[in-house]
Amino acid sequence: MTIRTGVYPGTFDPITLGHMDIIRRGAKLVDRLVIGVTTNPSKNPMFTIEERMEMVKREIAGIAGEIHVVSFDSLLMDFAEREGASVIIRGLRAVADFEYEYQMAGMNQQLNSRIETVFLMADVSLQPIASRLVKEIAMFGGEIAKFVTPAVRNEVAARVEVIGRKGS
Repeated sequence: MTIRTGVYPGTFDPITLGHMDIIRRGAKLVDRLVIGVTTNPSKNPMFTIEERMEMVKREIAGIAGEIHVVSFDSLLMDFAEREGASVIIRGLRAVADFEYEYQMAGMNQQLNSRIETVFLMADVSLQPIASRLVKEIAMFGGEIAKFVTPAVRNEVAARVEVIGRKGS
């Protein structure tokens, strides 16, 4: 029997309820889900890659299925190949996400046609959530409890205390 492995890549800075929704649902589609925590030079991370990996591991602890959290700093398709993945799982929130993800899926298909990209629509109640916006709200002293778990909320609040709030 072949084990179907899926990769769900992202920066997870921080992990949100939207990410958790995609992880729960994605884990049902594959035998083994690898959450790839990556760096993105165009983003300014609030947390180190090690902190983000620990955060993701803690948050997914109760989710059923074989789920692994690993870091990577390479082309997604190279990472997926190394993990033995046949599927890349991506979450979609809005039309803007679709346009970007559609282009990326096309490029990835050109790089490795053996790996399919599967899009999961975010739950309607979670569609507006984006890590970038969660960080921005927190940096300006807004409440983020609707978008992240209590533990993540506390970590973000503690980090904002260290780096300083904006607009004060």
